[in-house]
Amino acid sequence: MVLDPLTLIMLAVLAVLIFFMFRNSRKRQAEQRELQTKVQPGATVMTNFGVFGTILSIDEEENRVELESSPGTVLTVHRQTIARVVEPVEAPAEAAAAIDGEPEFGQRVDETPNDETPDTKKSDD
Repeated sequence: MVLDPLTLIMLAVLAVLIFFMFRNSRKRQAEQRELQTKVQPGATVMTNFGVFGTILSIDEEENRVELESSPGTVLTVHRQTIARVVEPVEAPAEAAAAIDGEPEFGQRVDETPNDETPDTKKSDD
């Protein structure tokens, strides 16, 4: 039985698709394991539905997490709804640019020195 070129191409494309499916699956599982190691009481997290909060406690048996979204407001969510752990942010680059004297994007630069007055044309009236 001889396979025609079209069948060979289709089989090759199918093999590549299956390879990428398994690769993405493994990558997602590794990211999920890494996230679960970071999820501990006291960590600041964001849920899948966009709520930020601090983890108060984790119930491993029931897969529940108590999350304090604001002082006095405690939410109980499923452990898998935690999307990511929020890391502290470094000083923004915009603040560093303002310190160096660089103008911000869209800001006009006044090129006349402060001790000189700009030349103005007076009308002959």
